[in-house]
Amino acid sequence: MTDTWSNTGRGLRTYPSLLLASCLLILTVRLVITASEFDPYSILGVSRSASQAEIKRAYKNLAREWHPDKNKDPKAEDMFIKISKSYEILSNEERRSNYDRYGQMDENQPFGQSQHHGFRKFHNSFYFDESFFHFPRSREFADSKYMLHHAQFNSDVLPDSYKRPYLIKVTSEWCFECMHIEPVWKETVQELEPLGVGFGIVDLGYERRLANQLGAYRAPSIIGLANGRITFFHQAVVREHLQQFLEALLPQNLVERVTRINDNNYLAFLDGWHSENKPRVLLFDQVPVVSLLYKLTAFTFRDYVRFGYVDQGASHNPKLLQQFNLNTYAPTMLLFKEHTEKPVDIIQARGMKRQLMDEFVSNNKFLQVPRLVSQQLFNELCPVKQFHRRRKYCVLLITGEDEAFLSGNKAFLDFASANKKDVLRFAYVYQRQQQPLCRALLHNQAVASAQVVVLERRSLAGRVMYRSVSRGWNGSEEDKHHLHQQLELLQKDPSYLTLDATLPELNNEMAPVRPTPMSDDLREIMPLLSLVFSALFILFGTVIIQAFSEPGESKPHKSKRKEQVLPPLTFLPFFFLSFDPCSRPPKKDFVEVTELTDITYISNLVKLRPGHINVVLVLTNICKNALLRKFAKEVFSFSGTETLHFSFLNADKHREWMPSLLRSACYVGQSESLDDEESSDYSGHVLALNGYKKYFCLFRPVFTGDDPNNSSSESSVSSDIHHKLDKLGMWMERLMEGTLPRLHVSAWPTLDDNSSTES
Repeated sequence: MTDTWSNTGRGLRTYPSLLLASCLLILTVRLVITASEFDPYSILGVSRSASQAEIKRAYKNLAREWHPDKNKDPKAEDMFIKISKSYEILSNEERRSNYDRYGQMDENQPFGQSQHHGFRKFHNSFYFDESFFHFPRSREFADSKYMLHHAQFNSDVLPDSYKRPYLIKVTSEWCFECMHIEPVWKETVQELEPLGVGFGIVDLGYERRLANQLGAYRAPSIIGLANGRITFFHQAVVREHLQQFLEALLPQNLVERVTRINDNNYLAFLDGWHSENKPRVLLFDQVPVVSLLYKLTAFTFRDYVRFGYVDQGASHNPKLLQQFNLNTYAPTMLLFKEHTEKPVDIIQARGMKRQLMDEFVSNNKFLQVPRLVSQQLFNELCPVKQFHRRRKYCVLLITGEDEAFLSGNKAFLDFASANKKDVLRFAYVYQRQQQPLCRALLHNQAVASAQVVVLERRSLAGRVMYRSVSRGWNGSEEDKHHLHQQLELLQKDPSYLTLDATLPELNNEMAPVRPTPMSDDLREIMPLLSLVFSALFILFGTVIIQAFSEPGESKPHKSKRKEQVLPPLTFLPFFFLSFDPCSRPPKKDFVEVTELTDITYISNLVKLRPGHINVVLVLTNICKNALLRKFAKEVFSFSGTETLHFSFLNADKHREWMPSLLRSACYVGQSESLDDEESSDYSGHVLALNGYKKYFCLFRPVFTGDDPNNSSSESSVSSDIHHKLDKLGMWMERLMEGTLPRLHVSAWPTLDDNSSTES
């Protein structure tokens, strides 16, 4: 009985041992299977005898296919990591040899120690298969929104660093120091991200290209990014040091301290709106140090608003608080524009948040009547018309800087303050500072008095519809009443704007000061000096090279250069027209117009890509040059649109095409002209052809009274024929808006030449 219990006890004590051994055996088998599942050769799709060139080619193709920035598959990131690891193993001959011999990737293991390779294989698999063990990694806090890729950094983060600073942590897998600083990094993110600070994480193992761009070669590293400038953090990683490092990234003159000592500092700050062309914001708080939240807000809006700070606890500021009747129990922000006696807006809150401050400044980031000092400001104040219900009219005062204009400028400000409307934007320019713009609106006429121009922007290329208000502007009550009547008429009838122009890009008056005139002169002659020295160097080298050659050997080269003849212009397939460089084109300074021939007809019309439209001008030989020049001028501002193409069709070569097109579309009112095709004149007609959907829009030219077939009127054709396209600009605008009637055809007619037509 005793033996039985003893044996039973030993059996009971043996069961846990057997259970533990079984678990270890299962675990070992699982690890070996998991390790065997990772085969870098199969992942890259190459054989074990593949060369380095084949491995590299396969890696590039797979990395391009599975990169997380391009492939939206949820498994793309894991697959990309496997591809990168496989390439790291196979691209290194030592690692590849280790894997081929022992099935492991430790490049430090001596090849001769094969008796221990089983344990090492188990050891490496234990750490490699993270999906099985789920060990905590060094970037456990870094979810997808903080991880940075090379393309994302350059397209999003780098431009955004001009509006808010960034802290970027460089880490890598199994970096124990990275795990050590993780709690401090997490606290910093939670504290500073609500203030508007951007954060990012770069994995040193998977984003080598981005790490090289940042100049980071070790982990962990912390990088500061502001205004596109990279700065490395070199202190102990504590929260206070990171905040000090972040504040050091910001410019030093973001916030100006304002006091009321002798009124000099206070008045100078508020009156600076005129010279800087910016509203002013004053923050009243009881702490002597400017908060980081306020500095970050000032950094974001520094191009629009000037920020000041008033310490409520200072002994010399009670009068300033009494002047604006402020309470001291909560921070207060005041915003001033042209009238510095009274703020136009105010907010007061105990726990002032970043979102509240952003909304407050965004709604007041322009003066009531700002001065146009750059193209960027012009684009924001007077945006391009997008829809009919969102029209924005810009009322522009063209004035001067002399004292004679001050009264009129002030009267214009008073008029703008009394006529605030969502569709009206008031602004002014100095004629001397923006001469190209004023010449385009005033038709190159220098005026002695101020002028008011009402305009509406139609395209980013600079095309505007405008009208000058008659009688000028002196600021009298009659001028105000007359301008008010004109604006009321404009809002009722948008066709009030009858003139069109292409405005040049505005001069940037706030740009840094240019070099001295002496430097400008030197810069202008530098290309000439470079050319002279290059010629002397070539001549000197030629003399040395030909020192032992006969002097007659260089003559044939000259004769060969003289024999080079350019092909005649008539063989060029495109027609180019250049314009005044002061008119700002979208991409080029010419319009590219293709002739529709038997070769280009299929590609430019029949097989035109979906969504693309070909605008075709119909002309004849006698009016070709005049109509092409007028056509190019009218469509110039639309040439930046990628979906528009411009062509011309010679009706003398293809007489049957226009009648066939109109006949197939059953065009109403065209049947009479079809009875006598020889006498019909289609020159000056413009067609907007949608080859994919098989419809077109028709522009009928303005009748000039001239017969282009009459040889006696050839002298007048060149001067009068271009008037046929006077209304083409308005027609093109309706085409872009989609309001033109569309004529559908079942199929496009063939393009036959004269010979086929006559036969």
